[in-house]
Amino acid sequence: MTKDLVLETLWANADENLSGEELASRLSLSRAAVWKAVEQLRAEGYLIESAPRRGYRLLSKSDVLSAAGIQRHLKSPGLRLRYEPEIGSTNTALKELANAGEPAGLALVAGRQSAGRGRMGRSFFSPGDTGVYLSLLLRPTLPAAEATGLTACAAVAVAETLEELSGRPAQIKWVNDIFMDGRKVCGILTEAALDCESGQMSYAVLGVGVNALEPPGGFPPELRDIAGAVFRETDLPELRCRIAAGILDRLWAFCGGEKIADCFEGYRARSLVLGREVELLSPGQAPVPAHVLALDEDYALRVRLADGSERRVQSGEVRIRPL
Repeated sequence: MTKDLVLETLWANADENLSGEELASRLSLSRAAVWKAVEQLRAEGYLIESAPRRGYRLLSKSDVLSAAGIQRHLKSPGLRLRYEPEIGSTNTALKELANAGEPAGLALVAGRQSAGRGRMGRSFFSPGDTGVYLSLLLRPTLPAAEATGLTACAAVAVAETLEELSGRPAQIKWVNDIFMDGRKVCGILTEAALDCESGQMSYAVLGVGVNALEPPGGFPPELRDIAGAVFRETDLPELRCRIAAGILDRLWAFCGGEKIADCFEGYRARSLVLGREVELLSPGQAPVPAHVLALDEDYALRVRLADGSERRVQSGEVRIRPL
């Protein structure tokens, strides 16, 4: 598209002035086409200054989530990228494509979700302009019972990306939440379909939602005690594009083959629950107090209950009890 060509040229010369005539000449476009492309980019949120006799200047602090921006930072050749400014749910849309036979390696990224989904049927707060919402389609040769390993690798992929970009540590609350500075900044939802004849996964969809920045006006009242953002403010150019690309590159490296990578040590090292007092949460049951003793290599928790007995926990959720 014309606007993508103009954007690439402006990014290559960020914070410098390029005249409309020069852009038109470089890209074999008319001056009118350049002007129209610049206006389209401004409408999408790019900060482009213009001045007579000096031309156009893209400010490097522009933070717009776009296919071109993500692709600029993406390193994995096997991935196919699709971007939607707004969608109901990236996981739901990608599952529909998977059921229709879409091959592995398609990544669907959205700037906003109107029907974002979390675990246990919960909704996932997905405002525009401040978050990154993505799903990746995989077709691993794995038993469905090993889906937890996919979620764990996704958690490590997110944690590594956010640590690299922010310079701060990230922690993983079993099994699928990423915390920074004591606040939840990311949720992960893994959904898989089973091939009943082989007992293997037919496909898996890894969904990730990251609070890159705090939304204007803050988080809704019901989330303010737990939700946080990776950054309060930043001058890092294309922050959300870098987050999306970093996560997708790592997800593909960890999970894009027939077998998934061993992410256990990276997961355990970032565990937020080891050695902590927690409550075990299961649908329709009262919370069960427990002390987390260890994390087994299949990502099950070993816990000690109040009566002194020990249990392996492979499903459900945990809530950390206050000190």
